[in-house]
Amino acid sequence: DMAVTVYDIQTYRMTDADIAPWRETPVAVAVDLSVDIGQIDPAIRPLMPAGRQPRLFGRAVTAQCVPPDFGAVVHALDQIQAGDVLMISAAGNRDFAMIGDVLGGHLRRIGCVGIVCDGAVRDVGMLAQWADFSVYLRFITPRGPQSAEKGVVNGPVVIGGQIVHPGDLVIGDDDGLAVLSAHAVRTHLNGALEKLKKEAGWMESLAAGRSAAETFGLKA
Repeated sequence: DMAVTVYDIQTYRMTDADIAPWRETPVAVAVDLSVDIGQIDPAIRPLMPAGRQPRLFGRAVTAQCVPPDFGAVVHALDQIQAGDVLMISAAGNRDFAMIGDVLGGHLRRIGCVGIVCDGAVRDVGMLAQWADFSVYLRFITPRGPQSAEKGVVNGPVVIGGQIVHPGDLVIGDDDGLAVLSAHAVRTHLNGALEKLKKEAGWMESLAAGRSAAETFGLKA
């Protein structure tokens, strides 16, 4: 008797054209723009060391788990489209892994770009070998789930202190993770492009031998 609730996302699903301009934006630039760009708790860390973590960029499919039950993760597999990110909310549980290489491998095969787990993941030796699949997690633990009968797919979830709605844009790099609603994606794009331009200008100015005070417009 399965009691996993699966919501069909009829909400506004951003198109590739909507999100494409954000593809190269560093997380640091995004979160500096506004508090309504949600920075996810840095305790949810990249699996790979800095310089080796695949960049994460895609739309959220959410799974609300009740460890040791991972029913929402299993049901979420059938909701994933190419370019999506599986966002697993597991209440920061460290005792039971909500996903490993079997389901992770299936997700990768169907075009999912990565996993963010506010909880535990296992089989990380295999997950770490996939340069096209990005994993962020709070804990690594060997013990697996014990049932698959509970949870919610594609409801709003809290991950690392941020509310994530299905369809939100998730971006991740070596510095961490941010989540952007459709509204934030539209509202802050110009700000992101301006910030990148400004940073390029600073680097140019310093390389040209100008003082830091002059470069950043500080009074001596």
